[in-house]
Amino acid sequence: MHPTSPPPPAPLAANRLLNLARGDRPQERLTQLGATALSDSELLAMLLRSGSPGYDVLTLSSRLMAEAGSLAGLISWREADFKKLKGIGHVKALQLITVMEVARRILTQAGNPPLQPLLDTAQQAADFLRPLTHGLVVEKFWVLSLNRRNRLLKCTEITSGTATNTLAHPREVFREAIKESAAAVLCAHNHPSGDPAPSSADIRMTRQLREASHAVDIALLDHLILGQPTADPAGVGFYSFRTAGLV
Repeated sequence: MHPTSPPPPAPLAANRLLNLARGDRPQERLTQLGATALSDSELLAMLLRSGSPGYDVLTLSSRLMAEAGSLAGLISWREADFKKLKGIGHVKALQLITVMEVARRILTQAGNPPLQPLLDTAQQAADFLRPLTHGLVVEKFWVLSLNRRNRLLKCTEITSGTATNTLAHPREVFREAIKESAAAVLCAHNHPSGDPAPSSADIRMTRQLREASHAVDIALLDHLILGQPTADPAGVGFYSFRTAGLV
């Protein structure tokens, strides 16, 4: 009997990048037309720079987009998530994680725009804070210092906790408000689970904040817990202590 011959190797996928006309390749389009002309997957291809045998960089970036659903979906990815895709090793995964963290920090710093947004309602505050919470896997706590007309003076992240809890002391909250000469503060933190229902610790902290606000004569406008509408039984995506009558 003759030994069974091993199956022939699977043919490599066509290299999409090489099959493109030079003027249609992401790098040339970026040079000629600017970054806004590139699709999301093309921007990712520019970050990845190269693919691997059988997976050219455009195919690899398209697979990333398909797995994550959007660029925003990549913000919460960890190294192990990126490395599940053939063609992404340790170094490329760390590069992508770094880019996503830069994007998150830009959004955070954009919380202090030159124009002072009006934060009169819980919905306005939740809409303003939403970009800062996207993809977070730990709890963070923000203090929004407001002027007498409830316009934002400054948004400050004061704590970053674990995946299960975060702590914010009234002393830290109102130190920021006093520093900004604020007339009022709006506090907010996120629940990584997506369910914004308050815990007993959240309720206790809010009571402490309310008492401290009376002591320093700086109004506590509200305390928001930010989640996701899909995980919120009420379908709203955030919880307002003021709306609930607890502030």
